[in-house]
Amino acid sequence: MSNAEHLANVMVQAFIDAVERGVDLVPVVADSTSTAKIAPFIKQFPGRLVNVGIAEQSMVGTAAGLALGGKVAVTCNAAPFLISRANEQIKVDVCYNNTNVKLFGLNAGASYGPLASTHHAIDDIAIMRGFGNIQIFAPSSPRECRQIIDYALGYQGPVYIRMDGKALPECHDENYRFIPGAIVTLREGEDIALVATGSTVHEIVDAAALLADSGIQATVVSVPSIRPCDTKALLSALHGCKAVITVEEHNVNGGLGSLVAEVLAGAGAGTRLKRLGIPDGEYAVAADRGWMRQHHGFDAQAIATQAREML
Repeated sequence: MSNAEHLANVMVQAFIDAVERGVDLVPVVADSTSTAKIAPFIKQFPGRLVNVGIAEQSMVGTAAGLALGGKVAVTCNAAPFLISRANEQIKVDVCYNNTNVKLFGLNAGASYGPLASTHHAIDDIAIMRGFGNIQIFAPSSPRECRQIIDYALGYQGPVYIRMDGKALPECHDENYRFIPGAIVTLREGEDIALVATGSTVHEIVDAAALLADSGIQATVVSVPSIRPCDTKALLSALHGCKAVITVEEHNVNGGLGSLVAEVLAGAGAGTRLKRLGIPDGEYAVAADRGWMRQHHGFDAQAIATQAREML
């Protein structure tokens, strides 16, 4: 795994390429030009960016208006402020009205580390899953991120893309093709299934390597597409494993762990499930990512330990 790249840089290049191929794309920011790393776009297309100032509700409402006027509107700001401050505008202006807006939740999860709970977005997947009519994606690598964005810009309707705030290494080869709804099996094993989304995919890849060293073979499943999600394929990937562990930089309620629990329960599968992430009723600790994941028990080492205990 190499070629680590910040997903915001991938996003900006995707925007530049889109405008150059004729997409009538307008980014809307809430005084978040540095967060979005969007300077190269502004330099190339100085009249295309709308900055509403620190006013997230206005940002989403403006994007919805631009979309109704025929533009492909994209919002780019920090996930916690997008999801919390503009919650009603996302629900009504974007989702309910089915406007062609793409919402980029930047620095999601606990990317902001020591800036603590005001800046952490550990509830965004749960909130978006509660809204109708919006597709939800969480890329785990630069290549996947680019393909998700290219898909989203061509799709008619609301999309939320959960963007990590750290440079992520590549975990897909050049033959990888993102398909909306599809799950991605990165490794196959019959002992335990490890399932993750976004940046925590790298933790389960590393955990599987640790487990293999001790003779335990893990299936490693990445879920970049939360909605739509091919739940039959997900169930099939988990079938035959003795236990399942889900991992996400999100509260264990309402996100990936809940999705997997629903799929297993709905199928009447009696598979044991452990959901790892920010525990029920807690906030993520204010610390750098490595320490935070270790503290909450979902870094690679902790995942491997949990897997051994379950087996």
